[in-house]
Amino acid sequence: MALHTDVLVVGAGPSGLALGIDLARRGVDALVVEKASGLFPGSRGKGIQPRTMEVFDDLGVLDAIQAAGSAYPVGMIWQDGRRVAEHSMFDPAEASEDSPYTEPWMVPQWRTQEILLARLEELGGRVAFGREVTGLAQDGEQDGEGVTVRFASGPELRARYVVAADGGRSTVRRALGIGMTGETVDPHPMLVADVRITGLDRDNWHIFPPSPETGFMAVCPLAGTEDFQVVAQFAEGAEVGLSLDGIRELVATRSHLAAEDVTEVRWASDFRPRAALADRFRSGRVFLAGDAAHVHSPAGGQGLNTSVQDAYNLGWKLGAVLRDGADPALLDTYEEERRAVAAEMLGVSTGVHRGEIRRGAATRQLGLGYRQSSLTEETRPAPAGLRAGDRVPDLTVDGFRLFDRLRGPDWTLLTLAEGAFLVRPDGYVGWAGETAEGLAEYAHLPASYRETGKGGNQASPA
Repeated sequence: MALHTDVLVVGAGPSGLALGIDLARRGVDALVVEKASGLFPGSRGKGIQPRTMEVFDDLGVLDAIQAAGSAYPVGMIWQDGRRVAEHSMFDPAEASEDSPYTEPWMVPQWRTQEILLARLEELGGRVAFGREVTGLAQDGEQDGEGVTVRFASGPELRARYVVAADGGRSTVRRALGIGMTGETVDPHPMLVADVRITGLDRDNWHIFPPSPETGFMAVCPLAGTEDFQVVAQFAEGAEVGLSLDGIRELVATRSHLAAEDVTEVRWASDFRPRAALADRFRSGRVFLAGDAAHVHSPAGGQGLNTSVQDAYNLGWKLGAVLRDGADPALLDTYEEERRAVAAEMLGVSTGVHRGEIRRGAATRQLGLGYRQSSLTEETRPAPAGLRAGDRVPDLTVDGFRLFDRLRGPDWTLLTLAEGAFLVRPDGYVGWAGETAEGLAEYAHLPASYRETGKGGNQASPA
């Protein structure tokens, strides 16, 4: 393993791999390290929301993600061994030109990570497995040029920046002394497991409501596999059995299936739903991303998606500083923008878990933006419709699809009848004006971008 890199990404989960991809395509020297000997083996974060599908399109993995997954099946409610009703897990969304992906797409998390790793390697990046970070030390503020990272075995490594994407129990976050503020979402322990089951069709998400004696259980077929994901709730203080025998007993007790219908347990885990937010997302040259920065209830499918979008926000900013000579102050906007979004999405996850919020517009993440960011500048006196800080919608104008023009790691100058919009590499409007006047003074831009169109793309329909 190299002894020096520009960016060390700790953790090969969705956020770490997505960040590795974004940095690799920008030509940034980066290394992803993972303490485990391989990728995460379970299905846990299986829902990919529409906004993340747009991100995956830009990162070059959308075709593989679509081939590996499917739309969510209709929920089928069972009672006493009989099908009694159907249940839609999500509020329907009408197809619209501005959003090519309207519903969540189901892909087991282990498969999503395989796809991200393959793309990272295609771009020349790699993951060093079996490299457990045990501590780190930053240089002094006056002459600080980097971070020294220590491992359980092997030599130390120097990096100009470190990104902690090492999960909810982040070693790096704890080494930095950054606390997490949160709450228990639900005191009842839960189980999630990938199993092989006979006797259930794969056309439905099978739901077994709670009874006075037991909690609920849901059994969902996992697209592209022979597995089902079992999710079950237990009484407060109950022991959760993760063995084959334990899960067989669970399924036999809560459904019409026999214990022997569960033929294999491929992965299983228990957890207590909680919501927590790191007090800071940055300490000097070290950033927190993904579960290291925010921990969600799995309800509503927000954890993986918020994590990938952390990476998408941070990647272009690190690239601008390391590759293009942007003012390092640009990196301050990562915490400013993403901590606010994470706090909002934690509220959504908790609300869905408690039945207060429906799975719908709030969970698709298409409405998130950065209007209040210091990196956002709206110069029009009375803007209507698309504003600085908003996600740019997909449109077909003069025969071309706007998302096709936005794809890639650059800024894009978009001119429409109502004005000029400078679109950030992550697809949000950074600056908006009635004309391009004032664009060169957009203070947060790297110098190489201050001339209209220089270093980026231009899309100029009438």
